[in-house]
Amino acid sequence: MSESRNVARALDALRHGWAIRVTGADGALDLLPAETAYVQPGIYAARLLISAARAATLKLANQRDAAVPHAPVMIHGAEPFSLSAARKLADPAEDLRNPLRGPFKADPIAAHDAATAAMDMARLAGILTAFLISTGVDIAVEVSTADLAAFKDPLNLSIQARARLPVHACEDAEIIAFRARDDLREHVALVLGTQTSERTPLVRLHSECLTGDVLGSLKCDCGPQLDAALAQMAQEANGGGWGVLLYLRQEGRGIGLINKLRAYELQDQGFDTVDANERLGLPSEARDFPVAARMLDLLGITSLRLLTNNPQKVAALQGLGLDVTERVAHQLPANPHNQRYLETKRDRTGHLLR
Repeated sequence: MSESRNVARALDALRHGWAIRVTGADGALDLLPAETAYVQPGIYAARLLISAARAATLKLANQRDAAVPHAPVMIHGAEPFSLSAARKLADPAEDLRNPLRGPFKADPIAAHDAATAAMDMARLAGILTAFLISTGVDIAVEVSTADLAAFKDPLNLSIQARARLPVHACEDAEIIAFRARDDLREHVALVLGTQTSERTPLVRLHSECLTGDVLGSLKCDCGPQLDAALAQMAQEANGGGWGVLLYLRQEGRGIGLINKLRAYELQDQGFDTVDANERLGLPSEARDFPVAARMLDLLGITSLRLLTNNPQKVAALQGLGLDVTERVAHQLPANPHNQRYLETKRDRTGHLLR
């Protein structure tokens, strides 16, 4: 079995609530996902693995790696954790209903590489980053940190199909679909105009947003940004240039749809987007920019003008060897529902919205 396929099986196991064993250079951990495991009598664990951000929310004074929100932290309490208790600790929706919990203390993690990989696999599976340790439940899948690295290798991605696709913004358009064999996510590129080496393309990296792109959510600016990007690329095509929209299947900046909606619930309680993600134990930025770089490479694009307000996107692509010749601003008017969201982008994640 291929290494990357092993991770695909592990992600499926986590979604089903089955236990997995993760091994790294410094040891192994047997882990049961707190969110998805079937609650039944007799399942207890002395320790719980959560992220540093979640540990901070639980007010652990001695949590380790607090400066890295997605780093793993192993905690114990006065009594073993039941599955239902672990689930309540993992879910920030329970924080207001159960404000007084603990006390808990953080323990050293011998198998730190395995714990770090577990945090990443929980995010990829779209579940909360919380695991009961060594519960005695049968292990469904064994996976290693090397398997995870192989799964995430952008070189796995290849072009699977391409076809002409006239769209409202531009009739002269082609859609190209990309897929890695063991990853269920299928990314696409939409090329507007005729690809030519004589003109540097205008490129937009757009992360999937079901609520904004499809349902017209006013909480973010994703839908309007998508429409405006296509319109601007159509202008390029009409003027003899061309544009490329990369539509990346990385909902919620890489945390998944359900966790994004959980973050929305926390925003309704008054937290901004960054704090909401951290209360979930998840990073505020988890997108896979090497995937975008691989897509551009498969399209034969080495130089581009990037349509973005986010300098981190420019730096990420440049760090991956692409020549970003220009950052093209992509600012749209705010509305009463996304004003704070845009202010958080500006003030906390460095977006240029002035």
